Amino acid sequence: MIYFDKVSKKYFDKSVALDNVSFTIEPGEFVSVVGHSGAGKSTLLKMILAEEKPSAGKVFFESVDIHTLGRRHIPTLRRRIGSVFQDFRLLPHKTAFENIAFTMEAAGRAEDEIESDVPHVLELVGLDDKMWNFPFELSGGERQRVAIARAIVNQPDLLIADEPTGNLDPLSTHEIIEIFKKINDIGTTVILTTHNKGVIDKLGKRVITLEKGKIIRDDKEGRYVI
Repeated sequence: MIYFDKVSKKYFDKSVALDNVSFTIEPGEFVSVVGHSGAGKSTLLKMILAEEKPSAGKVFFESVDIHTLGRRHIPTLRRRIGSVFQDFRLLPHKTAFENIAFTMEAAGRAEDEIESDVPHVLELVGLDDKMWNFPFELSGGERQRVAIARAIVNQPDLLIADEPTGNLDPLSTHEIIEIFKKINDIGTTVILTTHNKGVIDKLGKRVITLEKGKIIRDDKEGRYVI
């Protein structure tokens, strides 16, 4: 469970990124967060990842107040969260297999686990035939699928996807969203931020709408309404 309790974030220039935001995301939910640029979407995600601290209020991951964690405990939190970004963030000189294996190695996983789990997640995202390709040999949609495989290979409780289809064509966008739905169907909580109205309207899942740091809508089966 993720719980924002009256969370505000103000910066030194007095700009307000979040303004008294409260909501709960239950385990296994698929929630889209929408809003114009500057509405507070990225700040909200950074709060969950402990990359930003609230100016007021609290953010809980299950029963833990994220921002009371000591520095040495934050990596443990982040290992429970997979992250996917608009710009893929793949290591250019490593193959698809090696990009994913690198994440497992960083988490201390054994060699035999890496050998079995990497092909499995690449198959899940439809890229088992591109295992030894480098990022420059892949299309944008394929690179994003490698990034998703990397994000889920350590079986996180939560997957955060920040504008993951922003650089993709409509067909690749559809394929990526279908993968997110598949990941959600196996029990992983998904939080998606996007500007893509078509994606939101097709999903038919919960939509939280932000405007100037405030929640202006929270619809259980929402559409893109701004």
